[in-house]
Amino acid sequence: MSRTIKHFKNNRILYLAISFTFLFSLYLTYILAPFSSCFKLDSGVNSLGISFSYTREMVQNFFESRTQEQLLCYSEFLQIWDAIFAFVYTLMYASWIMYFFNNKRLFLIVPILCMIADWAENYVESVMLETYLTSRPISETLVSLGSSINSFKWILSSITYLIILIGILIKIKKNLTKPKLH
Repeated sequence: MSRTIKHFKNNRILYLAISFTFLFSLYLTYILAPFSSCFKLDSGVNSLGISFSYTREMVQNFFESRTQEQLLCYSEFLQIWDAIFAFVYTLMYASWIMYFFNNKRLFLIVPILCMIADWAENYVESVMLETYLTSRPISETLVSLGSSINSFKWILSSITYLIILIGILIKIKKNLTKPKLH
């Protein structure tokens, strides 16, 4: 019994990372996908946030191709479900970074900044949507700001993946070079 408790205590970050990965998968499947279906189209871009950047024309086309009901759904999605998703993926990435880099907390700044950028992008998209719904022209400056934040988010996301990949490679190398006990 004592051995089992010690094992769980020594591997708690790993179990936390696995749990957050499971939560991420469940959230993606049972929350994000269903709540985003109300604004999806059969073809074309279904979310501005999944492109690396966007132009005013892309934003305008995105909004014009949807009904008002779909746009209101998209607004709710940005403010609630996508914001929670950013928090969930940050927990997952942060726990894996903690596991691979033995509590080197400096690396955590990258996924945290990614989450903040995602939230900022959602806010700017919401402002663009509100502008569109009140029949005002969407400012090029606002689109440029949203697009810049979006690109920054994807760069941070890529750096996060790179940090985790390096962590995996370090862990594999350590396990392969560890002396075998007979």
